[in-house]
Amino acid sequence: MKAWRFYGFNNMQLDEIPDPLLRKGHVIAEILCVQPSVTEAQLAYGIRTLAYEQIKNRLETEAPIQLFGHEFCARIVETEEGSRFCPGDRVAARAKLPCGECSLCLAESSYLCRRGPIIGFQLPGCFSEFAVLPEIALAKVDNQISDNEAACLQSLSDGLAAVDTAEIRMGDSVVIFGQGSMGLECMQVARTNGAGKLITVDVREEALKMSKELGADYTIDARCNDPVEVIRELTDGNGADVVFECAGGSPTQGLAGTKTLGQAIGSVQSGGKLVIVSWFGHPMELDVDLLRERSIRCLFPDISTLGHLEHTIRLVTSGRVQVKPTITHILSGIEMVPKAFEITANKSKYGAINPAQVMLYQ
Repeated sequence: MKAWRFYGFNNMQLDEIPDPLLRKGHVIAEILCVQPSVTEAQLAYGIRTLAYEQIKNRLETEAPIQLFGHEFCARIVETEEGSRFCPGDRVAARAKLPCGECSLCLAESSYLCRRGPIIGFQLPGCFSEFAVLPEIALAKVDNQISDNEAACLQSLSDGLAAVDTAEIRMGDSVVIFGQGSMGLECMQVARTNGAGKLITVDVREEALKMSKELGADYTIDARCNDPVEVIRELTDGNGADVVFECAGGSPTQGLAGTKTLGQAIGSVQSGGKLVIVSWFGHPMELDVDLLRERSIRCLFPDISTLGHLEHTIRLVTSGRVQVKPTITHILSGIEMVPKAFEITANKSKYGAINPAQVMLYQ
């Protein structure tokens, strides 16, 4: 089969490799649609973010390797006897898996396990014609969801986990910094979870327009407004009950650096919750005394579970959350994978909202 393999940072090649073999606890699937995550797109170019050192070490010691590709829709072609799936089923996956061996997993708390592999990082990903995939990662995709929408489900499940972590109360005012795919997903899920006033912040006109269309009550263009000031005006001078930071990261890829984290802290009310969704790629200074003095609950999203993934499918099937409008760039053919990485790594330049998608089979 054909598969993209990495020989180093910024060096991927389309190779002919052996077809995957079925093994215990796995299925073999044909990849229908796949997209690089924003994190994967940064790592492909050697930009520091989540798992940079781990990927660097693998490239130095194991290249060429199949990397990335955990956001996908696939059709199962082969299963073990007794599998809960059948050939022809379409599936999406959660990315981070439990190890199945540690004390947390053995105590039925595998959702807390951090020792297991990640599809596309430790396990081969799906920038290939076929893939062997662990059954415990997979959920069946409803027939009402398109292949393109299904490729967004993994990211949406992460957004759902972030909102779940926040434990939003009915009527809470909610702010989301950043209206890329993750920010838009958090915003829509927060609405389904009972959020009251929904306020979003971005610097891109197309993202703000999309945010308004998908349910934001107020959108703030941070290019021409002080978002902290506007948010306080909209919340009677107090700040929001819950603030999500989804904009930070490498400025070389059009992300906000650490600036929006400071703005998010300034936008949350005393006693409120700050959920840090972004990956920044480097250590940073944080005024912990300020957080302590204002009793701000600083939270990080839980890992998305199979239950989160299955609920995202219900949300999209019912129309309560929409991902189709955010899909702005669809490419055809496995040869277009590098272009998808380029678009996703430079979304502002290309006017993209969701990562660029590649249709491998039509």
